[in-house]
Formats: sequence, structure tokens, C-alpha cells
Amino acid sequence: MKKIILLSVLILCCFEIKAQVNKEKISFESANPFSLSDVILDLDNQEKQIVFGQLTLPIDSLNPDKKYPLIIGVAGSMGWKKHHLDYMEMYQNDGIATFELNSFQSRDILSTVGSQDEVTIAAIILDAYRALEKLATHPNIDKEKVSITGWSLGGGVSLFSGWMPLKNAITTEVSFASHLAFYPPCFIDPENLEFTQAPMHILIGESDNWTPAAPCSNLIDKLGDKANISLTTYPDSHHSFDSETPVQRNEKGYSFKDCVFKLTEDGDILMNYLQIPMSNPLLQKIGFLFCVEQGVDIGGNPEARKKAFVFAKEFMTTTLKETE
Repeated sequence: MKKIILLSVLILCCFEIKAQVNKEKISFESANPFSLSDVILDLDNQEKQIVFGQLTLPIDSLNPDKKYPLIIGVAGSMGWKKHHLDYMEMYQNDGIATFELNSFQSRDILSTVGSQDEVTIAAIILDAYRALEKLATHPNIDKEKVSITGWSLGGGVSLFSGWMPLKNAITTEVSFASHLAFYPPCFIDPENLEFTQAPMHILIGESDNWTPAAPCSNLIDKLGDKANISLTTYPDSHHSFDSETPVQRNEKGYSFKDCVFKLTEDGDILMNYLQIPMSNPLLQKIGFLFCVEQGVDIGGNPEARKKAFVFAKEFMTTTLKETE
């Protein structure tokens, strides 16, 4: 009988812990730029777009006015997946608020695999900063302790949201305290090397043939002390190494293993050889023909997944909570 009572208490405690969060849909105005240059040179004239996401707040019943650190999460080209949400739940359980940015759903898009032009990195970076501006006014958010993290396409958002020519074109009022990028597209070579001095870290698989690891290492070497950035590479690991799904072939995915695109100071990403800006969907498709192949491998590595979760928790604790 005592065991039954004890088990019941434990179950109730678990339900109580799960219940101690508050979920809130947050909407804000963003826009639909295609290229980074649209943001840097012509932001005011971009088509407006209402974007939403889900804010999840821990609840402290003894201190309802408490301000929490926040992590804004950005999904990949296939939208929000279980392993993305596993990280967000881990952060919530650690007393950190989270915001699931829904750039795709806000635009009625399910996936950009095989095209990468329906919702671009430029648009999502703008979404992320507009979300930060909105959430900075929330009574339970500490605006000085907001990090951004993302996977694949979202990893590119996490990484290049730290590129200062772009960031300053969007806002000088708010900044991210840290940037954690999972397997981002690093194959963009910027002329302007001015990046944020906030901590940035990249986690990527050594065997990734969708967004390869070598350009990330090369970018970090090029940045030197101009950025506070570092890299962890996991052996025998493919794209989405932190998922629980087995490795499989995706024939639609673009492999960028042979690509490096120049990024001008004004935000134009140039085709290889022709050096023409890929400033619209047609020009981007033409530019991809010079180096992109279709067919990539994607799936998890249990050991790398475990290490990535440990690292992510430590990174966020260090950059968001140690000064509390």
C-alpha cells in the first residue's frame, strides 16, 4: 500500500512539473525579403508579413513577475521536428523560456527542401530579430539574455544573424546574447568580416554532405579574432545527427559539398564563375547549377546526439544563466 501511495505521489509530482509552464502565441510584423541585400539596401519596401511563434514560459508561483532568459529556436528546411522540440523542452525544464519561431507556417509553407526559395534565410533572420524586438517588451523576459539556436536552414539563421551589416540594417536596439548553430550552411564567404562578439558555436557532422563541415572550419579560420566563434565536429555523423531517425537518403535535398558563394558587403550572394547576384528564385536556380547536386544523407548518430544535448545545455547555461 505504501508503495502504491509513493508511486501516486511521484506521478502527481511529474504532472505538476509538466504543468508549470505557460504557452502563449505571439504574433508580430515582419516582411518577405528574398536576399540579404533586400534587407540591407531596401528593407522598408519589402512586402509585409505577419509571423507568429509559440512562447513557453516557466512558471514561478512564488515570483510571478520573474524575468527569464529566452531561447529563440529556428527549424530547418522541413519545419519543426521532434529532435528540435526535444532541445526546447530541455531548456524549459532548466528554467529557460523558449520561443518556437514559425516562419514556414506563417507563410503557409511546409518545406523548402529541393528549392530553398519559398522562405529564405534573409526572411527568417528578419523574423528572428522582429521576434526579439517583440519579446524584449514581454514582462517575463530578460531582454539582455536572449539566445538564438537553429538547425540546418535555421542554423544558417543562427549563424548569419550575427553578421553585423545585416543585423544593423534590421535593428540596433536589441541583440542576441549567444548563437548556437546546428549544421548550418557555412558555404558563404563574406567580404565584410564584422560579426557579433557574442559567443557563437557551430555543431556539425563530419560526414555531412548537405551542409558540409569544411566550409565552417574555413569560415572560422578566416574570421579569426573578428568573431567569438568556435566549432565542434562529430565523427561518423551526417546531417541531423542529433535526431533519432536512422540515416537515409533524401533525393530532393541539395548537396552543397562543392559550393562556396561570395557574399558582398551589400548582401549579394554571387554565383560561382559568373559572379552575378542570386537575387531572385530564377537566378538562384541558375547559380546552383554550377555546383549543387541533388541527393543527401540525413539521420541520427546516438552518440553524437547525446553529446550535442549535453553541449547545448552547457552553452546556454554559460551564456544565459551564469550571471543571474
